[in-house]
Amino acid sequence: MNTTDKILVIGATGNIGRHLVPLLAEAGVAVRALTREPSRAGLPGGVEVVRGDLTEPESVEAALEGVGSVFLLWPSFSAAGAEPVVEAIARHARRVVYVSAFSVQDGRDAAQNGVWGEVEELVRRSGVEWTFLRAGGFATNTLGWAEEIRSSGVVRAPYAGAARSLIHEADIAAVAFRALTEDGHAGSSHVLTGPEVLTQADQVRVIGEVIGRPLRFDEQPREEARAEMIAAWGDPAMVDGALDHWASIVAEPEPVTTTVEEVTGRPARTFREWAHDHAADFLSPRDVADSY
Repeated sequence: MNTTDKILVIGATGNIGRHLVPLLAEAGVAVRALTREPSRAGLPGGVEVVRGDLTEPESVEAALEGVGSVFLLWPSFSAAGAEPVVEAIARHARRVVYVSAFSVQDGRDAAQNGVWGEVEELVRRSGVEWTFLRAGGFATNTLGWAEEIRSSGVVRAPYAGAARSLIHEADIAAVAFRALTEDGHAGSSHVLTGPEVLTQADQVRVIGEVIGRPLRFDEQPREEARAEMIAAWGDPAMVDGALDHWASIVAEPEPVTTTVEEVTGRPARTFREWAHDHAADFLSPRDVADSY
């Protein structure tokens, strides 16, 4: 294991970063965590926490001093502003591990691969040693149902039968840890999924079983969902792409890969395990009171 590099974690207080930073710290790696609000980071003791914002490339440049490797998560649905950040990384670091998406396909133009493909191309052109984590759907995105589950026990969303291989954020962090601390991952695009396929209706059922409440999936018409998503996301093309994907995987489920196990030596966590880890997010105050 290579633990001599100082590693900058961009997105240190996000879903993946909160798993990755402790893994690195416990392994004795020098970690610098980038966050917009260091006073609220809540990261393990001994971790160097610095302020930085990806919309302010000069703040990223300052955080890169003495850094050999970078974990990069680009938080926007647009690649605008990514180029100066990647250029700053390339001036300091020799290795980048970037969280991309499994929708990215080699051989297509970067623009056809969306923001993830565009950032991949920027990283490739920068000259750094790279590893791309092409992750499938994040299980954490189902936290978007939490308010409905707490209030009514009914999830209203499109495409109940959309069959997904959602991945636990801790498994993405575990693969990132290996790619940052071991040799042999340079130039690899690791396609990461969970170990199983579940429809969206089944995901709701599993959450209900974990929290001990019967839940229901109420299928929402596409146009109604589209209007709500455009209001929330602000990008009609991205909304249509998401809806088209969900429609397609009703008949042709998302693939399952074994990459997490191949890289880390342990099987990817199931959606049920993820639901157990996040059960508190779906419980109402009444549910908590009833458990005592």
